[in-house]
Amino acid sequence: MAEPGAGTAATADDRGWRLRHLPVLLAASAVLGALAALVGGVTGGADAAVGAAAGVAVTVLSHTLTTVVLARADAVNPQLVLPLGLGLYAAKFTLLGVFMVAVASTGWDGLVPLCVGIAAGVAVWTGVHIWWLTRVHSRRSVD
Repeated sequence: MAEPGAGTAATADDRGWRLRHLPVLLAASAVLGALAALVGGVTGGADAAVGAAAGVAVTVLSHTLTTVVLARADAVNPQLVLPLGLGLYAAKFTLLGVFMVAVASTGWDGLVPLCVGIAAGVAVWTGVHIWWLTRVHSRRSVD
């Protein structure tokens, strides 16, 4: 098990490394949100535009919350990452389920675009994160 503060010497001069990728992910998600709203509006009208953009926003909110909470937990004590990560995961998926059931019960025409926006948001967030880790972060680790 890692001791609290393990690796502190290596990261003391670079306290922002845990969140350094976040601006790139948020920018890519903003572009996706605008594109989702445009495509939704053209193909399904205003409800589809709002639904698609809201789906991307749900994903961005979820992933950003996880990123910030886990970065803070890792900074305080790396042993907090697993329990906080699992608890946050369970809470987020419970809230997402309640949210989706509530939206589905309204009969809103933007439900399917909302789901597509969530899926697109996850795909883009994950893809950009992988790109950042393999292309940007790996170069910094070598330097």
